[in-house]
Amino acid sequence: MSRCGGEVQAVLRELCARGGFMPLPELYGQLRRERCSMSEDDFCSMILRTPCFLLVRGPQEDGALRAEDCAVVARTSLRLCASYMSGEPCGDCGRLHLCKHFLYGTCRFGKGRKLCKFSHDLHSEHNLQLLREENLHLLREQHLLPLLLQSDPQLLPKVCLHYNKGSCTFSSSCTKVHLCMHFLQGRCMFGHKCNKLHDIDEVSRRRLQEDRGLSGEIVPFLSSYFFNVGCFHSTVLFCSFLAGDCRQVHFLLPYRWQRFDGDSWADLPDMEDLERDFCDPSQSESGGDWPVDFQTMTQNSWRVRRLSTVSSVMKPPHYTLTTEWRWFYKGEHGTWVEYGKMDEKQRSTSVSSDTLEKTFLLNKTATVDVVKGGRTYVISFEDMYQRNLKHKTKRKIRRRPRFVSRAEVEQRLAQERVHMF
Repeated sequence: MSRCGGEVQAVLRELCARGGFMPLPELYGQLRRERCSMSEDDFCSMILRTPCFLLVRGPQEDGALRAEDCAVVARTSLRLCASYMSGEPCGDCGRLHLCKHFLYGTCRFGKGRKLCKFSHDLHSEHNLQLLREENLHLLREQHLLPLLLQSDPQLLPKVCLHYNKGSCTFSSSCTKVHLCMHFLQGRCMFGHKCNKLHDIDEVSRRRLQEDRGLSGEIVPFLSSYFFNVGCFHSTVLFCSFLAGDCRQVHFLLPYRWQRFDGDSWADLPDMEDLERDFCDPSQSESGGDWPVDFQTMTQNSWRVRRLSTVSSVMKPPHYTLTTEWRWFYKGEHGTWVEYGKMDEKQRSTSVSSDTLEKTFLLNKTATVDVVKGGRTYVISFEDMYQRNLKHKTKRKIRRRPRFVSRAEVEQRLAQERVHMF
């Protein structure tokens, strides 16, 4: 286990016992009460680099990241194996072989004389290997089961679209959940004045227990699980949990360009065109009458910043709308070549963009050795150069994201809503 392994387990336990998320200061305070000696900076760093945590950031007008504006959500990429539950062979798959009703806490078998034909053993040889890979093998059952539930929207009941569009004619016989869809997606503007439910009422609780086979221990946390799933799959860039309310700043695109006018940050116009230029490593500045200098991040004398979602290498692949960063070096003829891809002489480097990105996020002043065509080079993140120490030469390197258009965002969000609702 890593140096922070014990703290990771403690944070996961606390989050899962509290409905899957907590404000960052409250979570850190709880860890300190458990006699953890980790500093607040080290704690935040651990949260950021650990894949099983999602840091949901609050609004920061000055661009600073403050602990009081953040919350932490627990997550995992583990899923139940659908083939196993349907009795079909799946080979050596990377999914858990578990009874779904055991996960819900309502399996009729396994507790009596008649055994369930599906596994109730989280620590079977197959499941334990997967849990170890995710560093979840030390969690107790009561902490692990909620984590699996809130990480996989396929395990949760569907939200009723008829209820959200006006009224549900099925009334008490409806098998879907009556909750405000906008609240679950973090977009409800009405708060406590909303005429749709933001929590599951007593009638729905009984129906979910009786008709959907969910245990009484799980149902009270369902609205939290739905909300947390929404955090994973939304384009919410910043969120602040204050006094029990969620005041989120939403933006459709997974990136946002802003200029500081001396008092506050304001959105720049033509943001999609600006992003398209930035994603091209050959561009040092944007086009237009008022170009943005990408090297100094300025527009004339004004400061410019680019806000974006978390790097794709820090999250499991099923979380959508992360930022896919790519690393380039300047080739022999002035063209920009991505690390790990072939150059004009059909040679590739020994490291890829993903490898560099992971190293960069862990240490932004690190150096990395890279081999290409039998020659060894040293990459410096501090000054963004690749050097040949033997021949005393150097090449510029650049870190730029893959371009994501508004149309692509809308298409991917539509696909996610199909799974969630």
